[in-house]
Amino acid sequence: MELLYEGKAKKVYATDIKNVLRIEYKNSATAFNGVKKDVIEGKGILNNLFSSYFFDLLRKEGIESHFLQKISDTEQLVTQVTIIPLEVIVRNVAAGTLAKRIGVEEGHIMKFPVIELCYKRDDLGDPMLNDDHIIALDIATFDELKELKQKALRINEVLIAYFKNFNLDLIDFKIEFGKTADGEILLADEVSPDTCRLWDATTKQKFDKDVFRRDIAPLRETYQALADKLGIS
Repeated sequence: MELLYEGKAKKVYATDIKNVLRIEYKNSATAFNGVKKDVIEGKGILNNLFSSYFFDLLRKEGIESHFLQKISDTEQLVTQVTIIPLEVIVRNVAAGTLAKRIGVEEGHIMKFPVIELCYKRDDLGDPMLNDDHIIALDIATFDELKELKQKALRINEVLIAYFKNFNLDLIDFKIEFGKTADGEILLADEVSPDTCRLWDATTKQKFDKDVFRRDIAPLRETYQALADKLGIS
C-alpha cells in the first residue's frame, strides 16, 4: 500500500479500509531532534509490542486511542486521525531538560504532575507554548486544550499505578493526540520507552531511551529487560 508519511520512528501506509492506516515501527533510534541517530536491530519489534500493549491497557481503563490491532511483529492498524501538532508532556519528577531549565537536581519530585505543551515543529526545535499561544495560532481551541490535559492526567494516573506494581517510577512521558473525521480526539502516536522515562524505584536504573541519549547502556537490551520485567515479551 501507498507510503503516506515516514517519520523518525515509524512509517504510515494507506490501506484498502476506509479511515484505517497501517503503521510500521522502524529500527531507528534518534535523540535531540534527530541530531543523534542509529539503527538498532529489533527496536521496531519492541516498540510495536509496548505500544500495542499500553494502548490495550489504557482502553480497558476507558481511554480510547487510534490503535485497532497488532498485525505483525512491527505493524499495527490504526484509525486515521489528523494529528494535533502538540506534544503533551506530563512530568512527575524533574529530569532531562526540565531539571536543567529550572535548576534542580534530576530526581526532584514535583508537588503535582506538571503539563507542558510543545509545538511539533522540528525546524523550530519543538518550542514550548502556553495556552494563549496555542489558541491564538489556531492549533487547538480552549475546550480542546482542556480535554487534552484531562486525558493526559488520566493516562498519568493509570500508568503510575500500573508501573508501581513492578517497582518502577513513571518520571515523565510525551503523548500526542489526533482528531478523527468525526472530530473525536484520540490518543495517538505511541506509548513506549521511547516516549516515557521509567526508573527502578529503588536503584534508579533507567529503562527508557535515556540509556541511548546518554550512552548508559545498550538500548535494545534495556527495552527487552523492561518487556521481561513487565511480562509482555
